[in-house]
Amino acid sequence: MTLRESPCGCPDETPNAAPRATAGDTPPCACPGRSHRGRAWAELLRLPALFSVPGDALAGTAATGACPNTRTLLAIASSLCLYEAGMALNDWADRDVDAVERPHRPLPSGRIRPAAALTAACALTGAGLALAAGAGRPALTVAAPLAATVWAYDLGLKHTPAGPVAMGTARGLDLLLGAAATSGSTRPALPSAALLGTHTLAVTTVSRQEAQGGSPVPPLAALATTALLTRLVTRRSSGGPPRGRRPATGHRPATGHRQAGLRADRFPGQDSGALLTTALTAAYAATTARPYFHATLNPSPPLTQRAVGAGIRATIPLQAALTARSRGTATALLIAALAPLGARFAKKVSVT
Repeated sequence: MTLRESPCGCPDETPNAAPRATAGDTPPCACPGRSHRGRAWAELLRLPALFSVPGDALAGTAATGACPNTRTLLAIASSLCLYEAGMALNDWADRDVDAVERPHRPLPSGRIRPAAALTAACALTGAGLALAAGAGRPALTVAAPLAATVWAYDLGLKHTPAGPVAMGTARGLDLLLGAAATSGSTRPALPSAALLGTHTLAVTTVSRQEAQGGSPVPPLAALATTALLTRLVTRRSSGGPPRGRRPATGHRPATGHRQAGLRADRFPGQDSGALLTTALTAAYAATTARPYFHATLNPSPPLTQRAVGAGIRATIPLQAALTARSRGTATALLIAALAPLGARFAKKVSVT
């Protein structure tokens, strides 16, 4: 028995093992080692995309004027589980298509069994619902339709015209989950959910042609959507004090110019919050503009995939901008800090 190296460099004790593949032709490793199984699961679950999830619940919380608490953390944990359930279920449902279009993916390459992926999707869904229940009945009321939307998208709606709408709805519900868990109310967070859902709808529309390329219309529409969302978020970045917080004063309300002057004195952080919102919104637009533009000029698979990846990463600065708009300055900065981490890990594991 000869001892050679597999394409990944691991020992291969198979008799008459083939020589090591040359650079550029190296197939995905199918070795049974623990590290390679971990790599396969990281690819299946698209782990770097997880950095785009916590901001949903935090933005929803900020929209209600409440401060994050333990129930917010439970909502974030629930979101992470449901998000990953969707990732596993996505590859399980698309395993036959991926065998033709993406044979390197974990399931068609044989690195993960389809049954294991389906089991993971079921377990993660159950865990997500259980965590939402721990955050209270309002949170579970939102998490249940969120889970149903995820499963409906992966099992049937994905390849229909309703697919992008379903994905946008799921992201909006994820934001509302944070609002419901923290404050018990979702109504104040509806505008933020609509904006975030619209961004997700645009990205999902572009992603439908990332494997084979196609028309320049989807990336052009996504570029226009980014410009519209940028305008809407920055236009509403100025306003009154945070919800639920009123200034304590023993004087009668002032009127006219005197009232405007007092308002500026009482809320010195208001201008800084507007500036932060503008800066974060600019970061959102900058993240997507160039890749969308390139995909519009040449909607080839590589450029389209790059545009989709940029759209996913841009979710984070958009969440941060929505949070800053609701006067959640510290939380907005925390969300924004997730962006470079997501970009760093995306270089190792693709988010698309």
